Amino acid sequence: MAERYWLMKSEPAAFSWDDLIRDGETIWDGVRNHRASNNMRAMEVGDLTFFYHSVTGKEIVGIATISEAGLTDPTDPEGKWATVKIKPVRALERPVTLKEVKAEPTLQDMELVRLSRLSVAEVRPEEWEKICSMAKD
Repeated sequence: MAERYWLMKSEPAAFSWDDLIRDGETIWDGVRNHRASNNMRAMEVGDLTFFYHSVTGKEIVGIATISEAGLTDPTDPEGKWATVKIKPVRALERPVTLKEVKAEPTLQDMELVRLSRLSVAEVRPEEWEKICSMAKD
């Protein structure tokens, strides 16, 4: 199966890209949205995800990889919510802001734009490539 791409949001005050770099790996717990949880169920080790600073910043700042998949969220006493572990790969050359993403016509159908409250979103390969190229501009 082809590699899949994702976007995971975190408020920098709660857990930032720098925190992920410092820790080296983290479990992505606390997600209580069915679509976001299903997206994490679909993730496989080696998939790549954009790390997005939400609320403050509103920008894609780095790329992480799924280091462990198929986990149950340890913060869920009922054991019904999925999660994964992620490790940092690299920071983007420059952050790509939500404003830039929304201004790019080829990214209008991206889940980040269409489902703005979704904390774990799928990213299509062509969207991934476009954002990576935008980070180099």
